[in-house]
Amino acid sequence: MHRTPFVAGNWKMNSSKASAVELARAVARGAPGSGIDVGVAPPFVYLDAVGQVIAGSKILLGAQDVYFEKSGAFTGEVCAEMLKDLGAKFVLTGHSERRHVLGEPPNLIARKARAAYDGGLIVVHCVGEKVEERDANKTFPIVEAQIEELGADMQDVQRIVIAYEPVWAIGTGRNATDAQAEEVHAYIRQLVARRWNKDFADRVRIIYGGSMKPENAKGLMQQPDVDGGLIGGASLKPDSFLAIVNAAL
Repeated sequence: MHRTPFVAGNWKMNSSKASAVELARAVARGAPGSGIDVGVAPPFVYLDAVGQVIAGSKILLGAQDVYFEKSGAFTGEVCAEMLKDLGAKFVLTGHSERRHVLGEPPNLIARKARAAYDGGLIVVHCVGEKVEERDANKTFPIVEAQIEELGADMQDVQRIVIAYEPVWAIGTGRNATDAQAEEVHAYIRQLVARRWNKDFADRVRIIYGGSMKPENAKGLMQQPDVDGGLIGGASLKPDSFLAIVNAAL
């Protein structure tokens, strides 16, 4: 089953308006025109500027977060309709930093994923375990619980992407091997087959988000169940990000 690779850059809380525009322009100029879906997720405040730069290119605009209400008195929050209004095509839900740094509980993450999906956005749903959970052999139950934040009725395979991001391998110097990444990706595909169906599982994209860099991208993305990457630090430099993109082809 051929799945189109998906590689997205999560810029997190980095860049200025000028550097965001420059980075987006370089990515749009250097990305392949076919065979892969490439996305960038700048900070909220630069979505409009970046969206204008990549307009007309194949690059997908993404947001790092979304709120679950459609509108109203929710100071500081941004809804799916606002993101779409700026041209956003995808949104991250359940990112490890929102779970573990900002303390988002599973029920909130589930409501955000639902709002993004119902709002017509591609949901890039992040799952993964912390170091103490991996060392206690709890990887599979942790990942299963996080997958269940997605409703089983979210059946548009074009609008669900699952990102496995082992928290213990992000910026720690402790990297997952190709085999470790593939083991969890294959397990996630089995979970998806049970929760949805085998056809959905065969077609859904599962991408890796644990400190992927140009040096390790090819080995990771050659694994049968790894369909791309959610890239953090390496997405802030066009050369390194584009090297990862090309490794996915």
